[in-house]
Amino acid sequence: MKFTFRPLMLTAMAFGLAVSAAAQEAPPAPSPDPEVSTAPPAEAPPVPVDAPAPAPAQPAPATAETPAAPPAMTFDQFVNNPEYMLNIDLSTGGRVVIQLYPNVAPNHVDRIKQLARAGFYDGAKFHRVIDGFMAQTGDPTATGQGGSQLPDLKAEFNAVPHLRGTVSMARAESEDSANSQFFIMLQPRFALDNRYTAFGRVVSGMQYVDAIQKGEPPAVMSRMVQVSVAADNKPMPPASMLTEAPAAPPVADISVDQLNAPIR
Repeated sequence: MKFTFRPLMLTAMAFGLAVSAAAQEAPPAPSPDPEVSTAPPAEAPPVPVDAPAPAPAQPAPATAETPAAPPAMTFDQFVNNPEYMLNIDLSTGGRVVIQLYPNVAPNHVDRIKQLARAGFYDGAKFHRVIDGFMAQTGDPTATGQGGSQLPDLKAEFNAVPHLRGTVSMARAESEDSANSQFFIMLQPRFALDNRYTAFGRVVSGMQYVDAIQKGEPPAVMSRMVQVSVAADNKPMPPASMLTEAPAAPPVADISVDQLNAPIR
């Protein structure tokens, strides 16, 4: 019996062409859902261990059209940077240097710098000074009721503790009522943490803060002779200006004999 393979070969070739054509007509496989990512989440950058407090994490933008929030300032960007150092020349005899913390209270730091550069604080008195607690100033009326013409600030409560030398913003009952008044801690008081916005700390000259006259109000009010941002390189006023006003002499008691003495 004689077999021929030509018909079989032709049949196989025809079947192969049909499969190839069918494959070309099939739609492509769908791509992965663009909203679903299988990549592992990126790790957050480490917070410097010597930073006074970490800045709050910024939420991710809701849409692609929302601009990303600028990153918070890092420890190395503001510590010992003259733009974020405040010089306060006190009538108690010398200069107090304050390190500002723009990483935790950027709006309060900006307000303090703005008022200092405008000369607002020059001559302001310490109107409320409690021994073993704090010294409060920043009110041009020296009554505790005054402030600047700028709007009040929204609170920026943070993790900076109220230690000796911490500088924090005074406010009224409302959490968002800070304006220009601030206080310097004489001793730690942790009950103030997360209730008042801490924005800096004394790094030199604390002895001049300790010498501020005490009282509510003090009989003689110590004052800030000059307040400036360190980057502006303002020289310290002469020593003759860094003195307290003399206290008024006490009134002597008047005796009955003096009241009955004849008039001459």
